[in-house]
Amino acid sequence: MTRTMVDGEARTRDGVRLSYTHMPASGGAPRIAFVHSLALDRSLWSRVIPLLADETEILVYDCRGHGRSERPEGPYDTGQFADDLAGLLDHLGWRDTVVAGCSMGGCVAQAFSARHRDRTRGALLIDTTAWYGPNAAADWADRAAKARRDGLAALVPFQLTRWFGDAFREREPELMERLTEVFTANDIHAYEATCAMLGAADLRTSLSGNTHPTAVLVGEDDRATPPAMAQELAALTGAGAATVVPGTRHLTPLENPEAVVASLEPLTRHAPASGPGAAS
Repeated sequence: MTRTMVDGEARTRDGVRLSYTHMPASGGAPRIAFVHSLALDRSLWSRVIPLLADETEILVYDCRGHGRSERPEGPYDTGQFADDLAGLLDHLGWRDTVVAGCSMGGCVAQAFSARHRDRTRGALLIDTTAWYGPNAAADWADRAAKARRDGLAALVPFQLTRWFGDAFREREPELMERLTEVFTANDIHAYEATCAMLGAADLRTSLSGNTHPTAVLVGEDDRATPPAMAQELAALTGAGAATVVPGTRHLTPLENPEAVVASLEPLTRHAPASGPGAAS
């Protein structure tokens, strides 16, 4: 059965236009909002969504500064991105949701679940971290400076090997070409602002007191947020042990979508929609 897909736009609290796709479902269906990684777009979830049950209501969107959404110069911060998602829920009439985020999207999911606890039914944090470490600000600034100096195309070889293992890249030349197009289409000002946001992000203290179901998923060969970092995140969120996906690197939703769906299933099993309307 073909899913109904409704493309739309909504404005954030500060007037930024966000582009999204909504896939409705029958009343009472569990709801999932998906948040993509740095410099990509909602197509990150293109292999996950077809594997989900038709009874699941889905929101995928392009974060500010990305894809078909508006690209203000910044500054950006994770709280702002979290509030953008809350505004999209208001726009759709969702009271709450399970939120799934990969890499940057995982940071946004953490910020959302901390700032909007009563709107979070569960969280799946994929290939991500609460803190990139003591050298994060300098490391992210260096990457942004290289993009500014040499152009985003100069970062493509680094990005592709960071995202995927050698065998997967060789098997998927069309996917590599499509991701290169998405990556190089980014606005340099928005890219710099997002790099600065990730360099400054420290969500560790905000995770204390987490009470909603949480799962952490990480690629076995992830070099950006390796399994040890994922296990630290799992401990902070009370998720128990992180699930390590064999043979994958940093974009598990594309390399092993089945693992993502398997991790979502227990989060949505006991999280039917609570009805329309924003939380008070």
